[in-house]
Amino acid sequence: MLEKLSSGLKDALRKIAKSGYIDKATVDELVKDIQRTMLASDVNVKLVFELTEKIKKRALDEKPKSGMTPREHMVNIVYEELVNFVGKKPEIMIRPGKILFVGLFGSGKTTSIGKLAKFYQKKGLRPALIGCDVHRPAAMDQLKQIAEQLNVPYYISKDTKDAVKIARTGLEQLRKNDILIFDSSGRDALDGELAKELKELGKMIQADEVILAIPADLGQAAGKQASEFNKLVGITGIFLTKMDGTARGGGAISACAATNSPVKFIGVGEKLDALEVFEPERFISRLIGFGDLQSLIEKAKEAIEPGKAEEMADKFTSGKFTMEDFYEQLKSMGKMGSLKSIMDMMPGMGGMKLPKGVDLAKQEDKMKKWKFIIESMTKKERADPDLIDSSRITRIAKGSGTQESDVRELIKNYNQSKKMMKMFSGGSMKRGMMSRFAKKFKGM
Repeated sequence: MLEKLSSGLKDALRKIAKSGYIDKATVDELVKDIQRTMLASDVNVKLVFELTEKIKKRALDEKPKSGMTPREHMVNIVYEELVNFVGKKPEIMIRPGKILFVGLFGSGKTTSIGKLAKFYQKKGLRPALIGCDVHRPAAMDQLKQIAEQLNVPYYISKDTKDAVKIARTGLEQLRKNDILIFDSSGRDALDGELAKELKELGKMIQADEVILAIPADLGQAAGKQASEFNKLVGITGIFLTKMDGTARGGGAISACAATNSPVKFIGVGEKLDALEVFEPERFISRLIGFGDLQSLIEKAKEAIEPGKAEEMADKFTSGKFTMEDFYEQLKSMGKMGSLKSIMDMMPGMGGMKLPKGVDLAKQEDKMKKWKFIIESMTKKERADPDLIDSSRITRIAKGSGTQESDVRELIKNYNQSKKMMKMFSGGSMKRGMMSRFAKKFKGM
């Protein structure tokens, strides 16, 4: 996410961390580095200079807080000003209500609706989808497909081009559900005919939230669209899409913040669970390499099925670790997101350069293969992998559509993990590791 912006800010702060002395020249160099990085990420020139002027003034005028070194003080100023720069923490509606989704053509609006529906499912609410996009031929089918994938109720109608009529019928049929999410036709905010339709739709629905889906690759142009949509229907929040593959996301976020349109959600991938609530502190923390342990913990909780966490912990500490447990670990990792995104959440890991030859994407592909291989094993083989001999390896490879070398590699990795579990389960090893961890934590 925002790879260039992130790496540029990390490099700038890394220079400060290595500086022997913080003086005016050091501050000037930091400010120039931040300016170059943000301008390259399509952030508005005026906003960039306003931000860096604040950083410079505070760095030269403020004295470090008690217990803080000048370098730590400098890094903290950059962090605080970047948090202020991207906007306030948004309020997210976690109660029954109606949500109207609006957006541009090709903004990823309908997929974002699916992501939001899944978000509310996880919160224990019952969402339902209503398709009011009467202009894009495949829109109704896409909404239906997403609803069925999530197993949520939906209402669509291909018999009319009256979006207001569809919304009214859908509202009547699905009013027993907690969250009603209405799709609308993609449009440019300046399209007169569609603007009229959207106004009428908004007036009829009387939504509690009006979410604007905007692709992050719009950059600074996102601000103009946000402002125009706000005039039409009164936007309560923005869902930034395509954040996983753009260098212009910094421009989009800052443009939206500048128009007082709060970014509430960001889409960070294609899957329906690739959604994050936009929290400025966490976002900036990850962007500059501080990590985000809270998000990592939350993702881990969502990934592990209720009741499984304690069971896995017991097996971990007792050294009893089967191929079935290894399979559960792989599934949980897959639910948490990409290995890169998990690393970015670990303090100190986001800015770390991987050793030569380490390819996270290839490792993810291996993990997917391993899941297929384990699924091709019998229950007895999962419980006792020592049973797997050459003939069984051949059968498992054919059944999973992989190579025999892939099966052998999986067994090797499983045995290494099991060996580590046994080492950890030993009292002296456990005490030693905990002691070293405690010392390391104390010194942070």
